[in-house]
Amino acid sequence: MWDKERRSVAVVFATHGAASGTFASRLPWLSDHLHLSAGKLGIALLMTSIGAITTMPFAGRAVARFGTRATAQALITANLAVVVAASWVPNLLTLALCTTVLGALGGTSDMAMNAQGILVEKRHGRSIMSGLHGTWSSGVLVAAMAGSLAAHAHVDARVHFAVAAAVLAVTVSCGAYGFHTTNADVGLVEEKKGDVPLFVIPRGVILLIGLVGFCGIYAEVAAQDWSSVYMHRVLHGDEAEAAFTTGMFAFTMAAGRLSGDAVVGRLGAAMTVRACGILGALGGVLVVAAQSPVPAVIGFMLIGIGVSVVVPLAFAAAGHAGPNPTLGVAGVATIAYGAGMAAPGMIGGIADLTSLRVAFCAVAVLAGMVALGGGLLGRNAPDAVHGVTGPRAAEAEALATEG
Repeated sequence: MWDKERRSVAVVFATHGAASGTFASRLPWLSDHLHLSAGKLGIALLMTSIGAITTMPFAGRAVARFGTRATAQALITANLAVVVAASWVPNLLTLALCTTVLGALGGTSDMAMNAQGILVEKRHGRSIMSGLHGTWSSGVLVAAMAGSLAAHAHVDARVHFAVAAAVLAVTVSCGAYGFHTTNADVGLVEEKKGDVPLFVIPRGVILLIGLVGFCGIYAEVAAQDWSSVYMHRVLHGDEAEAAFTTGMFAFTMAAGRLSGDAVVGRLGAAMTVRACGILGALGGVLVVAAQSPVPAVIGFMLIGIGVSVVVPLAFAAAGHAGPNPTLGVAGVATIAYGAGMAAPGMIGGIADLTSLRVAFCAVAVLAGMVALGGGLLGRNAPDAVHGVTGPRAAEAEALATEG
């Protein structure tokens, strides 16, 4: 049974996912409204990566100063306000400015809520991160379904975004209120602000874990942000079908993550990641080969299963590698999210030069490469049955250097 704090952390994860899903589900509307080609839309989405990679290395200092509760609540609320603003922009430049801020706010708040999740996981003594990320995917799923219904009813995205933001702002406030566990509560050293590096540069084992996370994040973000566009432009589905595709991808992501802790407990992290990587690669191949909507939807669903446990296990492995979970998570995220969130822009650029089908070949390849990193995550992830973690103090020095 989930205790009160675990439920609170899950609510914040779900809200963060819902904010992302709300924006992604109406990308076809934004694209058509601003008359953007795939390449121009990719540029706007690439700015999300730039905003994230610029700010996430500073997440450790932000959390040390303000705490996980205040950081997560304030930044997610601000993120929702920018989502609303994005629906009112008049051109590509202003949309790019909005997506840059979305990346900065979303990435830093992501670090705060993951750090809190790792602290609660330490207190529970068993794996819970996959389930927490499952609630994030559930948030994407609910938001994508709401987007599909709104598109089908021809609701203007500006109205849709405003209503969603108001509801989610209240939700995140209620969830963050339940954050209580600190480093000291789980036997870790409580750092003072001055003890935390200003800027985190991943290296050592954190660098390797981050590269595995990069492969998974690239496939995840490419599918989440481009699945609706792929269905709309390549397979000529309408807006409702396009949003439905994003929803089905999010559904399998959520299912994989919600069941991930139990699967890892039975098969181990390494075997789970290898099997999921193979499924993700098969899904990517199916998307590229599809000539009609149904096979493509199945392909996106397989990609969702394939990458579902990669990020939770990568974050958990990094967070358990040293005495400061935020530094470990931020180190991996600098690579995995900072570089992986470049996927939308890279997909758009390749699509302009060739086609979206060709662009998704990279998704298939990188999803397959996830399988090769299963052993690494298995050695560093927490044991789901006994709560045993990988190396800690011996690898703490590999977490970061001060910039």
